[in-house]
Amino acid sequence: MTMMNRRRAITLMGSGATLALPTMAEAAPAVARFDHGVASGDPSPVGAILWTRATPAEGQGADIPLTWHVAPLDGRDAVGLRTGRVAARAARDFTAKVEVTGLRPGREYRYWFESADGRRSAEGRFRTLPRGRVEDLVLAVVSCQLYPGGLFNAYDAIAKAERMDAVLHLGDYIYEYGADGYGAAIGRKLNRLPEPAHEIVTLADYRMRHAQVKRDPDMQAAHARTAFICVWDDHEVANDDWIGGAENHDPKTEGDWAKRKAAAMQAYFEWMPIRDPLPGKPWEAINRSFEFGDLATLVMLETRLLARSKQVRAKGEAPEPDEYATMMAERARPDRELLGAGQLDWIERTLTRSVQAGTPWQVIGNQVVMARIDGPDLEKQMGAAGYAKLTERLSEDARRQLGEAQASYRAGLPLNFDSWDGYPAARERLYAAFRRAGSRPVVVSGDSHAAWANDLYDADGTLVAAEFAGTSITSPSWGDLMPGIGREIAAANPKVVRFCDQDDKGWLHLTLTREAATARYMTVSTVLAKPYEQGVAAVWRTKPGTAAPIEPVTA
Repeated sequence: MTMMNRRRAITLMGSGATLALPTMAEAAPAVARFDHGVASGDPSPVGAILWTRATPAEGQGADIPLTWHVAPLDGRDAVGLRTGRVAARAARDFTAKVEVTGLRPGREYRYWFESADGRRSAEGRFRTLPRGRVEDLVLAVVSCQLYPGGLFNAYDAIAKAERMDAVLHLGDYIYEYGADGYGAAIGRKLNRLPEPAHEIVTLADYRMRHAQVKRDPDMQAAHARTAFICVWDDHEVANDDWIGGAENHDPKTEGDWAKRKAAAMQAYFEWMPIRDPLPGKPWEAINRSFEFGDLATLVMLETRLLARSKQVRAKGEAPEPDEYATMMAERARPDRELLGAGQLDWIERTLTRSVQAGTPWQVIGNQVVMARIDGPDLEKQMGAAGYAKLTERLSEDARRQLGEAQASYRAGLPLNFDSWDGYPAARERLYAAFRRAGSRPVVVSGDSHAAWANDLYDADGTLVAAEFAGTSITSPSWGDLMPGIGREIAAANPKVVRFCDQDDKGWLHLTLTREAATARYMTVSTVLAKPYEQGVAAVWRTKPGTAAPIEPVTA
């Protein structure tokens, strides 16, 4: 957001089931621990990606042979058991991934790994994608988990959910900042400072940061509960990144952007339960789709590294009034990209196939908020007394930034140049693809550290989609310093923003049936301690094939 600088204000798949491992037979039993749990991801009708890491003993540098096991959740070990071998390779930071196939659609399975010395990992579970008739689907939508920002209580809640078919992770799984950066004050109180202590730049740095997050017990519990379908946002590399760099990358002190990006992507593919890129396909192209029987098509976008043009203005950089016109002209340029022509064409083809097949729901997994959102004129909306109370916790510098931001909003600049609002021509191209495909999709979004229920309108005022955006797992938001600010943002955008919660942390519970898509905005009472209480901030829904706005659910 450009309301003020949030940080300042808040101060390849290496082995498959049939891969020959010529050194495994000769290798001595390796001593290893499973310190980082297990994870599954990218489910298909016949299988899923399984992941773990074998922590080597001190001084051990050779690959570690492992055996994986998969069995029906409701069966005994000997019934339907499948096994295979995989290596936790030293060259991949001793992580191991395998794509298990040959399973039955729409079934829940459990899995685990064993090392040669007989050690057994924790047990995880996943559900294969269904085929044919499907009556309902339950998904968790998550994003933005700043490790020093608090405890992962939302993941504990997800792990304990009675039903969870999959988790959609929309990015910011890790953050790049050091121990004196974003969220450090809370991290010191909770003894959750990032590792390494400096900002991460190298492959070793990114690996260490992923490892720290994967050691978190609530993170491990959520991964063990169900399969994750993941995409990155910006902080998996660096804040507000684009195709040629990032706001938080200085080539003078941090080296070549391409090398940093490559290191971050390599660590991501090593440490996440995601399919590795196909040969000849760029690592940046993690956009992909999933079919949940005849009920829903899930389309996961990539909006950072493939094609994104540089942001018109970095977050927290308040423009001078004489810059407004130039910024608006740059923002309006028709050649500014977020997706790129190739990805846009793929999206349209995927949506068209789904609509032609009679699938009622097309769900777009999208990193940044898509709605057109005007910044609020808080002083005008709230009056002098209300504005003073809202901003009483802000520093003098933060109040100055907020005032400058509001001046830019009055001149017509958007709330956030890093979101789709910074790329209006690209957004209109996407909306045109929705229309040509005959789809009115449900867009789920992350990044903003806030919960949103939005109606998406094109430039002509035609309703084209519904947007349900989830809040952060832990990452701070404006509501931490200005409680209730979300209501003011919604009031400034009554047609588009039907609900905005900037105060709470949590996750989005999305249920799809043949009659409705229902978003429950789940909250946790605290990220600073345990125990916690889980609540529901709001419930919104939309119906398939309708041109009507989203509607609140009060019962």
